[in-house]
Amino acid sequence: MTSTATDRTETSTGGRLTRLLPPAGAARNLAMAQLANSVGDGAFIVTSALFFIRVVGLSTAQVGLGLTIAWLIGFLTGVPLGNLADRKGPRGVAILLALSTALSVGSFLFVRSFPLFLIAAIAYASSQTGLTAARQALLAGLVAPAERTRIRAFLQSTVNAGLAVGAALGGVALRSDTAPAYLTVFAVDAASFLIAAALIHRVPTVTAVLKVAGEPRLAVLHDRPYAVLALLNAVMLMFMPLLSLIAPLWIVERTSAPSWMVASLLIVNTIGVTLFQVRVARGVKDLRTATRSIRFAGLAFLAACGVFAVTAFGMAPAGAAAVLAVAAVLLTLGEMKLASGAWEISFGLAPADKQGQYQGFFGTGPAIARMLGPALLTTLVLGWGPIGWVVLGAVFLGTSMAIGPTVRWAARTRPASQVVEPSLNGECAA
Repeated sequence: MTSTATDRTETSTGGRLTRLLPPAGAARNLAMAQLANSVGDGAFIVTSALFFIRVVGLSTAQVGLGLTIAWLIGFLTGVPLGNLADRKGPRGVAILLALSTALSVGSFLFVRSFPLFLIAAIAYASSQTGLTAARQALLAGLVAPAERTRIRAFLQSTVNAGLAVGAALGGVALRSDTAPAYLTVFAVDAASFLIAAALIHRVPTVTAVLKVAGEPRLAVLHDRPYAVLALLNAVMLMFMPLLSLIAPLWIVERTSAPSWMVASLLIVNTIGVTLFQVRVARGVKDLRTATRSIRFAGLAFLAACGVFAVTAFGMAPAGAAAVLAVAAVLLTLGEMKLASGAWEISFGLAPADKQGQYQGFFGTGPAIARMLGPALLTTLVLGWGPIGWVVLGAVFLGTSMAIGPTVRWAARTRPASQVVEPSLNGECAA
């Protein structure tokens, strides 16, 4: 190959990689920080249960109870830590929370009792929840409003790539199934958050906002329309345990599809979000297009649930696998549409001086979905069968349809200077 051809190939490859990353500067540093700690998250998700049982020495019941308590407390600390990011500056708070996450993960390497495990798990969950809120506030302070959803899409794409790498590292540890392998993975997890802290330190500082006299300490808790939107978003996020827990159980227990389809669903989802989230988010530019995107997500989730239901009716293994692949594509499309709309709404309706606490509150949706989703969806889908899938799809669709009127309600309660949304008036007809 000639040097010119080689240069052209390298340029083409570099161009493809660049399209998966946000523009150089603060946004790219944030993306790299997300990539670093999502590698750690991926390894944690895959190996944590067996690590806590086989290395820490806990029972299954202790692990379940400890993590439930930890994530409940993490859910409660999201808003206060987001408010701290507003008042002290999101960059500094994000760095501290990344460091505290690294410390809590590192402590898992040494704890060997339930009380110490519970303390470390609470520190981990609270740090993670607060870090998410602080990063969102940092993004809001560094990126122009019109660009936030697009940049957030880049970050989400990066997160999925990191989760895939982390899951692969965790898979190596699972295959080895030895204490040193698990300890190595958790050490890598802790190191990933140290790297994330260093990368966040490279972005510009966002000025802290002083509290206005007479304002409630946590104003978001008094914002009823925003609270309703956060709740509706949490309902839509029930697709998360659906994809990670309920669908795999359904495949194994209720269909004739080969068991490797469980992994295939997650692979389709991870690759799809990594490659197409940015493209899907391009169509979301304001509150009107955000609510339209979420309505599309409701339709996609309804269709996916209908496809899952069909697989219960005596299909051949190959046919069931093909139909399940269609369901995975529909779920992934719905996820990307939902995320794009939710980002625009969560940023656009939050006051500029309170992005941290508002993002912390809106960001409780995943915690709610993870806490309540497994029990609710197991009963509905695995207990009711195909009818349960249809009911679940109807819930997704109905919730997505309710978001538009709620967004209009929220917009009416904002000062005209905050919500610049000339297209909202056309939402009723859209």
